[in-house]
Amino acid sequence: MKRISEYKKLFGVEKEIELKTLKKSYRNLVKEWHPDKFQSDDAKKAEAEIQSRKIIDGYHFLVSMAPETKAANLEAYTKTITTESIADYHHKGMLLEVTFTDGTTYEYFGVTKPVYIKLVNAGNLNRFAKRNIYPKFVHRQSKRNLQDA
Repeated sequence: MKRISEYKKLFGVEKEIELKTLKKSYRNLVKEWHPDKFQSDDAKKAEAEIQSRKIIDGYHFLVSMAPETKAANLEAYTKTITTESIADYHHKGMLLEVTFTDGTTYEYFGVTKPVYIKLVNAGNLNRFAKRNIYPKFVHRQSKRNLQDA
């Protein structure tokens, strides 16, 4: 959740992520922080390289969570969570990363340690996740696949 808030703050997004607004903000930030804008001996060039990387990463992250992106991928997501089994899962902080048997990986944000412990102790991982994880937590598809997990 911290990562979401940090990127929303960077792009000036208040509540819902709208792709049109996000894209406009992204373009303005890239223009402002593009490394080629600074001389090679300028101290700001190094800062601009770091900032531009953060802008690019944040843009792709927020685009993957935008309602338009989710709506476009809803059919594939629904198919995955209803027909595939959980192949692997990892919890770090408030992030639960679930990899399915078809190779897709989704990240669920805001999953607390008690919820994760209940998942681990559940008799049926898939049933627990369908009832307590998938419908309740913000998610996005991760770029990781089954071979990387």
